[in-house]
Amino acid sequence: MFLGTHQPRLDDKGRLFLPAKYREELAEGLVITKGQERCLYVFPVEEFQRITEALSTAPVTAKAVRDYSRVFFASASDETPDKQGRITIPQSLRQYAGLQRDCVVIGANTRLEIWDSQAWDTYLNAQEQAFADLSEEVLPGIL
Repeated sequence: MFLGTHQPRLDDKGRLFLPAKYREELAEGLVITKGQERCLYVFPVEEFQRITEALSTAPVTAKAVRDYSRVFFASASDETPDKQGRITIPQSLRQYAGLQRDCVVIGANTRLEIWDSQAWDTYLNAQEQAFADLSEEVLPGIL
């Protein structure tokens, strides 16, 4: 499970230090791909395989499934962290997420998300009030 908020920086070669607490879990490899709201999703290989299997059972006759799968898989990049715990984020993914230098890495349960720092602040400011005001259960009986 991935939790928390971290603020690493991209270096001039497009590399990012993974949060230290997740390096062991991601040491064997990970997959980076485009996420919603212009962030990047980072999945452990096993989780990416689970998603791949789930999407393979979705009907290819559904246009939304085809569209999502095309973008999701075409933009995916498998990476292995170096000995210092850095991953290289491909230029096309950096461009999609608007990553410059200051980044935010958030834990989002089964994945990490990488955000441009300013984009994350804007998103969080817009969502925190809605979160605080939520009057319905998100998961009935649990939350």
